[in-house]
Amino acid sequence: MSPKSASAAICLCVCLQCAAATSRQAGSLQQRPNILFVIMDDVGIDQMRSFGYGGVTAPNTPVLDLVAQQGLRFRNVWAMPECSPSRAIFFEGRYPLRTNIFTAILTTDLANSQVSPFESTTPKILKTANYKSALFGKFHLAGPTNNPYGEGTPNSLGFDYFDGFLEGAPHPIDTTGGNVNPTGGTPTFPTGPYTCGFVPSKEDDSVNGSDKGACYFADARGCQMLSASSAAPAPGRACMEQGGIFWPMEMGGTSCQSAPPSQLNFNLANGYYVFNLVTNDLQAGTVYKHPLTDPRARIYSPIETTDAAVQWINSQPGDQPWMATVAYASIHSPYQQAPQSLTPSEPDLSGVICGGSTVTTGDYRTLSNQMVEAMDTEIGRLLVELGIASLKADGSLQYDPSASNTMVVVIGDNGTYAPSVKAPFDPTHAKGFVNQTGVWVPLIVAGPLVNTPNRDVESMINIADLFQFWGEVAGVDVRSQVPPSRIIDSVSMLPYLMNPSQGSLRSYNFTQTGINISADGQRPGPCLITIPQNGPPLINTCVQLFPQPALCMTEGGTWYGNQYQNCCQVQQALSQMNIDVQILPLTQAAVRNDNYKLSQVTNENCSGSPDTVTLHLFRIDQTPVTPLIDYDALDLITNQSNPTSGLTPEQAANFNDLLNRLNNILSSSPDCPADGNSDGIVNQVDLDNWNLFHKSGSSWYDFNFDGKTDTTDQNTIFSNLGRTCAPK
Repeated sequence: MSPKSASAAICLCVCLQCAAATSRQAGSLQQRPNILFVIMDDVGIDQMRSFGYGGVTAPNTPVLDLVAQQGLRFRNVWAMPECSPSRAIFFEGRYPLRTNIFTAILTTDLANSQVSPFESTTPKILKTANYKSALFGKFHLAGPTNNPYGEGTPNSLGFDYFDGFLEGAPHPIDTTGGNVNPTGGTPTFPTGPYTCGFVPSKEDDSVNGSDKGACYFADARGCQMLSASSAAPAPGRACMEQGGIFWPMEMGGTSCQSAPPSQLNFNLANGYYVFNLVTNDLQAGTVYKHPLTDPRARIYSPIETTDAAVQWINSQPGDQPWMATVAYASIHSPYQQAPQSLTPSEPDLSGVICGGSTVTTGDYRTLSNQMVEAMDTEIGRLLVELGIASLKADGSLQYDPSASNTMVVVIGDNGTYAPSVKAPFDPTHAKGFVNQTGVWVPLIVAGPLVNTPNRDVESMINIADLFQFWGEVAGVDVRSQVPPSRIIDSVSMLPYLMNPSQGSLRSYNFTQTGINISADGQRPGPCLITIPQNGPPLINTCVQLFPQPALCMTEGGTWYGNQYQNCCQVQQALSQMNIDVQILPLTQAAVRNDNYKLSQVTNENCSGSPDTVTLHLFRIDQTPVTPLIDYDALDLITNQSNPTSGLTPEQAANFNDLLNRLNNILSSSPDCPADGNSDGIVNQVDLDNWNLFHKSGSSWYDFNFDGKTDTTDQNTIFSNLGRTCAPK
């Protein structure tokens, strides 16, 4: 054991003793703290006022600011560039190269690129300490397509309870407003003039707007008449926020009828307001997919997430330790107005458009700011209704971390999506890239285990470290619970909480992204993402990530899948119109130390030649407010054929060290054919597991990635029986 490791081990032992004492002092019947884990979607550190950022106009986040003030601000945290890899790592502690979850899980991705039920996940490990675990809101770890467990994937991974949506994002905005005004599209994806999913006011849209009409509901509420007023300038929005469909006066909605007009369709998803809600209850053995007509599926998604979390947590016995993950969808696209009630002091945004050819970066940033602010309000409500915080007479929050036996952890899952990125961060290399803007995320930790709150931790943290942290809080050695055949990439975090002078426990950090495993290697059609602004487009990026046109358009893109097979064809076609198009790299990986960062990028070569691998070296300087962002112009490597030429001796030494470190990480998980459960040996257990899944189609025992678990895969096991695979 190295001196640093030995020191960390001694410190951890002392810290755990202190942690146990602190928990006893909290006065709870249980000894170990509860864990409230809040995940913000697509919220990079660039958004966070409490970390010194937020651009010219930062979102107003008094709740997050207070929690950060009463806890620790981890200022040097790397996530993965996409949501599914990050979320998998939260609960597995293993880099994407070990799990094949390289990017956001799509409907075309096989079970091989979804979290495996054979993994030692956090909920399973915490069960050994008598913890109950639940997840609310966005799941996106596995399923429901190409997965043997379908809608029940949360229970298969060990969660005792789940309430939320399994997909990676809210569905596209229903621009027909519930089939009120379909003007184009297809029968399965009709389109209309309402870019935000509701009928706007006459003032905001003199052609398609309305100031009066009937609001119909799918349940027993029936109907109510709504008119424009100072409190609700757009009655169509007020109707949508209640879960209804607005029938404008101009189309016959002059009075409420006994039944909704037959034209209205309550089975169309609508961004944040109508979504696919699924509930798993492991104890009851039930899996239920709510219909889109269910009032719970027709409410602003973050509100439903908070409601469900509060109900489950408050139903736990007083001596029952729990971990609740509350995963808000905000601020993932599509950008859509939050209820005005959640941001009452902010301007009414009913007239801001949510998409279309005239939308601007200013529109996106205005909406995303409001969405962050609404989420902040919901986080405050969550803390108050759980009894972790209280409200002062003036309505502001009062939070004393020592007053409850609950650790509160808040994090962003990856960098901000390009249109919402705040200066001085780089919107051209944001979410989806291993650049700083794509992976640098905020992490706040508060609660009874924090010694000396209101401080910054500058040491390097990887999101994989949270996996070990959950065990540290619960008093479980996670490494003893994970088979030795599985490499764990976590480093201890608890010493930072207990010891204000704790030195860094990481010498390096790592992140990566790539392509998930799909049937026969098929990739979705091309989608062109354009970052709008008040003038010419800032940049056009072609991606092959969205299996459906609607998902492309949800991300603000233009679908070219009906014209071209791949991004190379799109790039070639648009170049003839003098439109520059960059193509999202096939794979990216980055490693850093305290002072330098090295990234390795594999780009598709559209000429038919082998793909191009390039290396990029950047100086690291994370000075608050004015950090050094890794823009292309600051790349220290000017000659790919001889990367160290032109570098100073110090830069060359760091380059060689980081390249060696990167290569070691990327080669550290050897291929192990036929080892479907990743236990390091191919044996009878694999044959038994194959038999369990062989009629289910896609599974972790589909070794040739054709979407079928069949006799070909069984023969692969037979031909490899007895093989052992030791990690490097």
